[in-house]
Amino acid sequence: MAGPAPQEPVKSQQKCIANFALLCCLAVLVALIFSSVNIWEDVEEDITEDNCSRDCRIELVENIPEHLSFHADGSPRFPLSAGFHALLDQARYSVEMVSPVWDLNAWDVEAKQGQLLFQRLLRLVSRGVKLKIVSSLTNSAELKTLAEHNAEVHFINMTALTRGGLHSSFWIVDRKHIYIGSAGMDWRSLFKRKELGVMVFNCSCLALDLHRVFLFYWQLHDKDYIPSIWSKRVTALYGRHDGLEMQLNSSQAVAYVSTSPERFCPKYRTKDLDAIHQVIQSAKTFIFISVTDYLPLLSWPYRGTTVTRYWSPIDEMIREAAVLRGVRVRLLISFWRRTHPLTFNFVTSLRSLCTQLINCSIEVKFFGHKEHSDDLQHGLNHNKYMVTDNAVYIGNHNWVGIDFALSAGVGLVVKMKNSVAEGEVTIVEHVRAAFERDWRSPYSKSLHGNRDGHGKFRNLNQMYTEIHEGK
Repeated sequence: MAGPAPQEPVKSQQKCIANFALLCCLAVLVALIFSSVNIWEDVEEDITEDNCSRDCRIELVENIPEHLSFHADGSPRFPLSAGFHALLDQARYSVEMVSPVWDLNAWDVEAKQGQLLFQRLLRLVSRGVKLKIVSSLTNSAELKTLAEHNAEVHFINMTALTRGGLHSSFWIVDRKHIYIGSAGMDWRSLFKRKELGVMVFNCSCLALDLHRVFLFYWQLHDKDYIPSIWSKRVTALYGRHDGLEMQLNSSQAVAYVSTSPERFCPKYRTKDLDAIHQVIQSAKTFIFISVTDYLPLLSWPYRGTTVTRYWSPIDEMIREAAVLRGVRVRLLISFWRRTHPLTFNFVTSLRSLCTQLINCSIEVKFFGHKEHSDDLQHGLNHNKYMVTDNAVYIGNHNWVGIDFALSAGVGLVVKMKNSVAEGEVTIVEHVRAAFERDWRSPYSKSLHGNRDGHGKFRNLNQMYTEIHEGK
């Protein structure tokens, strides 16, 4: 009588199947890793965090429309258009750009500066300079023209990634020079709108870190998801706890780059909100804020309606600084036809905190100019920055909750050390002078009126009418 069939062949077959399945899983994992991490073709591989330059020069750049008249304050002004051309003059190897808009080459008599800048971008490749652009605009005629002239263009689908927008606006030239500010590649930024930003020259350490932000965007090309595995080459080099120690003009400073939203912050990268919090927390005597819009709300569509929630982080930071630490706060907000009506409620609430409180000061003004009936942006104060007694934050976002939560933006924090060279006017002092010039200008109106809401809005309507009548 025959015994039971041997089990060894069955076990061996099961083992082979298990090993094969394991190998398949490993192959899939490796494929996922390499699909998430693209290989970057570097032309400046010799620049690393070990040998990069920390002896840097910084310039404040502004566009002030010709029809805006300010009292001379003695501060030097570097025009934004001249700054962009200065950056292109420096380009030898590469120009990397991120902009929320591309509208330089408009056929408008006022768009001459934009047209000149666009023509220079077209000629970059003929000079042997690589032009790399990240954008969310898939139907831009200008980007198509640049691509036809051998520019490399990558597209980010922000709707699929975060349901937000691309607000980031920065340049990196030769991994040595950078620009960060409120202006995008829009001829209005060079003529009609009031813009502010900074350019940092011969600063390869900071440029190398900003390039890592660019590389993060670059790798999102045509993706509808944010990979969970990233190359180490997109992790931050500097942050709020370990900023870049640098020589800025002739003074010692610490700087770092921040980003938003949170899902766009790889390992060690400081979030914009945390950067703003650090700058506000470190302020000892004053905090001056200039933004186009201020609205601590989150609003998003849901099942055919709009859901709105209070978004408290920045509002709470301001309240804590003014009430508990006695820091003087000034908030300059643009007043235009897109200003949300609830803005006035929130800033009125902020101002009321200091009623009958000693050593508490929160002041609010609205910056407005007579607008053309068909042009929302004529004379618009498009600035997005904060300056304190020892630091400056230059960003890309309006201070609106939904922007920080969902949209891509970049910020730069510069904090001065105690040892400032004799006779040196720091970037902090330059930005403060720009703010105080705007604050004292005839275009800035204080928020006054009766305590009841109707009186408040009657006063604001009167102010709005005066602005449009040019009074």
